Amino acid sequence: MAAVSIIIPTYNRALKTARAVMSVLYQRFTDYEIVVVDDGSTDHTEKVLQQFKDHIRYVAHTTNRGVSAARNTGIATSEAPLIAFLDSDDYWLPGKLNAQLDFFEKNSGTMICQTEEIWFRNGKRANPRKRHLKPTGDVFEPSLALCLVSPSAVMLKRELLEEVGVFDEGFPACEDYDLWLRIACRYPVYLIPQSLVIKEGGHPDQLSARFKGMDRFRIESMVKLLRESPLSERQKKATLKELSRKCRIYSTGCLKRGKKSEAAYYGELPSTFETTQDEKP
Repeated sequence: MAAVSIIIPTYNRALKTARAVMSVLYQRFTDYEIVVVDDGSTDHTEKVLQQFKDHIRYVAHTTNRGVSAARNTGIATSEAPLIAFLDSDDYWLPGKLNAQLDFFEKNSGTMICQTEEIWFRNGKRANPRKRHLKPTGDVFEPSLALCLVSPSAVMLKRELLEEVGVFDEGFPACEDYDLWLRIACRYPVYLIPQSLVIKEGGHPDQLSARFKGMDRFRIESMVKLLRESPLSERQKKATLKELSRKCRIYSTGCLKRGKKSEAAYYGELPSTFETTQDEKP
């Protein structure tokens, strides 16, 4: 059994997926398995990946089921006690796996860690804004406003997913936000302050470009979190505060677009939940 399972989901990104695979093959740490999950691609992804047939496990969905389903297939297909995800449009620098394995070895109680990233947007280097800077340790509260954990930068223990569950396939977007909150309310998420992931943005097939009004998925995730996860009173209060803020903004946007019933639903949602919380003994 390999030490790390590397899961690469892809959909119609043949050349970028090949680049992602190559970035794994260039890693200094080599005790890994690579699982590429082709989520129903209609381009020449399978043909391009034939060059790696001795180095990867290629799994194909017959239809496009979404990135959550692709990652979950990779999780179910793989075997190693540690899991790392790599989005097909990103790639790693050679020391990425080494740095994280060393961190796990030196910090035995760690369940999950991530590295820093280098951002490119439309082919140009981009600097993250202050609100995008990654915290370390207890990241739950800052992660409520926006996602501060990157799939391509993460390494985690398989047992963690067995505890909190895998990616929610009901989310067409913000599926990682949903998972990281379920993890962060239970465990610290540590940051290795080395930029070891190249993250590309700005292309039209990104989920953030395909789905408008992304906060509705984050709202759904927070509602689910409040109902199902073992939050402390402080965590509940912080979640409800952010839920109220996002609902207020989203409801206002719905009104501007003439969606009165949707605006009313999101406008009333936080107060309904506050009532539910108050009724608990």
